[in-house]
Amino acid sequence: MSIIQRRMLLAGVAGAGALILTQHGARAQARPGAAQAMRYPFGVPPLTYGYAANEPSVDQATMQLHHDKHHATYVTNLNAAFASYPDLQRTALPDILANLAAVPAAIRAAVRNNGGGHVNHTMFWQVMGGHGGAPEGEVLVAVNHSFGSLEALKEKFNAAGVGQFGSGWAMVVLDRAGGLKVEARPNQDSPMMDGSQVLFGNDVWEHAYYLQYQNRRTDYLNAWWNVLDWRRIGERYAEAKAGTLTV
Repeated sequence: MSIIQRRMLLAGVAGAGALILTQHGARAQARPGAAQAMRYPFGVPPLTYGYAANEPSVDQATMQLHHDKHHATYVTNLNAAFASYPDLQRTALPDILANLAAVPAAIRAAVRNNGGGHVNHTMFWQVMGGHGGAPEGEVLVAVNHSFGSLEALKEKFNAAGVGQFGSGWAMVVLDRAGGLKVEARPNQDSPMMDGSQVLFGNDVWEHAYYLQYQNRRTDYLNAWWNVLDWRRIGERYAEAKAGTLTV
């Protein structure tokens, strides 16, 4: 059991705040906007591009509804769950999600669902707004090493997204050795809950695509590759290896 886990379990997360604040101070310097969004009171980070930037692959109406309403609901519910827990309020959300067993039982499900929704969507907005294409540099090397090619990654990723029963996510996750693997996650579960780091991921809840694609999840998954921002994904990969990736 880690130091953070022992302290959170012994004190009901009291006392863990100082340690985690120190740990996340360096992360905040890397991307202060994202880091701030991970602390109470939580907020929906603004998009760095317009709602229509991902058209025609992802329509403007879906982007606005998804960002302004769905993500905002997770944030509202998460803030409500934290309202009576000052020790949690001083702790960065990624560390809380990595130690869900230490969260008070009364709010654990709310933190899992809404905290997971907040970190997943914060990541989601970061990796979109681009023009697709292909990765470069170290990300390209990692993709080729882990999957053989970008096309092989796409095939495996899309299969995970289509195969996720009901709501959930398809994600590319970094393992401890820096390699990449594809995972499907149900609902709003985040790999952070297992101590893993996410390079990028796609939301396969119906609210992410139904206005435009109805039940054609496969079409949505195929089109989504056209809006990836590989430059930003490259930054996330470098941040993950440096230990400064916030979300």
